[in-house]
Amino acid sequence: MILGIIPARLKSKRLPNKPLQIIDGLPLLVHVLKRSLMSKKLDKIVVCTDSIKVVNLVRKYNQDAYLTSKNIKNGTDRISIFLGKNKKKFKNVKLVVDIQCDEIFLNPNYLDKAINFHLKNLKKYDVVIPHTLTNEKDNKNYVKIVSNENNEILYLTRADAPHPFRSKSKPFQRHQDFVTFKPDFIKKFKYLKNRKLEEYEGIELLRVLENGFKIGTLKFKNDSFSINTKKDVIRSILLIQKDKLRKFYR
Repeated sequence: MILGIIPARLKSKRLPNKPLQIIDGLPLLVHVLKRSLMSKKLDKIVVCTDSIKVVNLVRKYNQDAYLTSKNIKNGTDRISIFLGKNKKKFKNVKLVVDIQCDEIFLNPNYLDKAINFHLKNLKKYDVVIPHTLTNEKDNKNYVKIVSNENNEILYLTRADAPHPFRSKSKPFQRHQDFVTFKPDFIKKFKYLKNRKLEEYEGIELLRVLENGFKIGTLKFKNDSFSINTKKDVIRSILLIQKDKLRKFYR
């Protein structure tokens, strides 16, 4: 089974109640959920959240939602803790896909490509983070990926990196808002101890690298747009009018 999990919390510092923001008549979370359901590779999709409002919203659309602790600080830990407590419900899982609920224009074809890539490279990578290329600078709201020629991620940062000190500037690799995990790894993620870089940068997946595990990456052609601020919400209301997938929502 390929399991998709959408972690959703309401107490985002940059945009409170983010999953419930209304865009083109639907809450942001519902956009992400409906697009995830278009994937041909995901066998099951669930939402894990800290809010009964979100649980009720998801169940209104006949999808599965589970209530988790309000004290969990990030989505990856939320998934890790959730799976640890629900081992019997989710057996024979080949891959876990963390689908972040701020990716309003989530491309289900990209989801499937990332899943296929990780399944072919299970022995090489514990985690896979896809990326796109962007020339946008000075934006700490999105994470940049630094990788080598073997598609191995060396570092994750909110700074503009790598820095072109001795060469011409090149596009940055933008961290996409869905991540694939080997099931055994995501379950132990919450127990990993080395977290200094994670805490310094505010990027929980640095915990993977700090503890000696491998992250791979693959490039997608089209850059993405995720919602982190109120300005992003306003912009998305305009962009959704031209979105090609919106009319296919079920």
